[in-house]
Amino acid sequence: MPAILPNVMEPAPSPIEDVEKKFVSHAPGFWEGEDIPAETWADYKWQLKNRINSLADLEKHITLSEEERSGVILSGNKLAMSITPHFFNLIEKDNPNCPIRRQIIPRVEETWIADYEMSDPCGEDSHMPVPGLVHRYPDRVLFLVTDRCASYCRYCTRSRVVSGAGEQTLDMDHEAAFKYLEEHTEVRDVLLSGGDPLLLSDGKLEKILSRLRAIPHIEFLRIGSRIPLFLPQRITPELCQMLQKYHPLFLSVHANHPRELTMEVKEGLERLSNHGIPLGNQSVLIKGVNDDLDIMRSLVHKLLMCRVRPYYLYQMDLIEGSAHLQVPVAKGIEIIEGLRGHTSGYAIPQYVIDAPGGGGKVPINPDYMVQRNEERVIVRNYEGKTYEYPEPAIDLVDEDEIAVK
Repeated sequence: MPAILPNVMEPAPSPIEDVEKKFVSHAPGFWEGEDIPAETWADYKWQLKNRINSLADLEKHITLSEEERSGVILSGNKLAMSITPHFFNLIEKDNPNCPIRRQIIPRVEETWIADYEMSDPCGEDSHMPVPGLVHRYPDRVLFLVTDRCASYCRYCTRSRVVSGAGEQTLDMDHEAAFKYLEEHTEVRDVLLSGGDPLLLSDGKLEKILSRLRAIPHIEFLRIGSRIPLFLPQRITPELCQMLQKYHPLFLSVHANHPRELTMEVKEGLERLSNHGIPLGNQSVLIKGVNDDLDIMRSLVHKLLMCRVRPYYLYQMDLIEGSAHLQVPVAKGIEIIEGLRGHTSGYAIPQYVIDAPGGGGKVPINPDYMVQRNEERVIVRNYEGKTYEYPEPAIDLVDEDEIAVK
């Protein structure tokens, strides 16, 4: 007699297309017909050399909207445009609202500055004791090692200093930074960022890592990079073998949409994991990109399949010219609440606001605590049901009475 299965309600089908759920290769994509050998396409130096950097390059491949065309023309005054062939291939050619193109193709709205927006929304410049080193938290520092990236996100927190297009430059003094770190023994954690540290050659990056690892009180190192998504060809066996010499070393990547997780990206991330490097992902909540529960669920599930732990979901920093991409905080809370209880806890990032002006990361969570007093805490779960948890009684035993006995 067949087993009787429980009457389980099937989940509603997700509107996400299969391409958002699967790991696919998009090569050669827009470059089809140009007879590019596979080994050439897989060469990260070729990818960098053939980036889309100009209006003419863009219009060879896609038809721009007027807002995009004006944005590209004006982009050199703020943040340069640069897009690797790999990432450009993810664009939906006939979709003006494509979530990939919204992230990397300039729009004229970037020139519109809201009253509340800032050039340095995280207050990094005011927490920089030496050029290129930000010391905002007691035991950790941000070490900016380059001002260049493989591609440029249009909502970049450091658009004031990266790409070489803006009025402000990123001043760096590596030797002064090393000296500062040697003297400040409270620092145990160093995060390399920029720009993108993985854009440096293996040799230059290793010089930095080896100097940091030689400082006794620095316990572990981190690298923040979007290159595994923009330029997965850069994640070579040689790079991974070099990085594994400096454990404990962690890598934070930056994926915002499930389409970014291609087969090439998955292979690169797995290569890093296979060399013992723990991977976390930091997403930014972006209007028209990932401000949707189904999209975010697909993203975090694909990340776990790549052995990447969803780490942070950032409310967008108040960078100048980003109002057209900003999402209400209420939407971020709604997404987190839609994930909680409906997927693995490993898949749920911490939603944070980097407090404007340099206040640091503040966690933002749905309100699961209904009531709290000295006797009990009443909480609600993901289904909206409430439960009571008694507070422990602190004075069950009279200590004076014990002393007398």
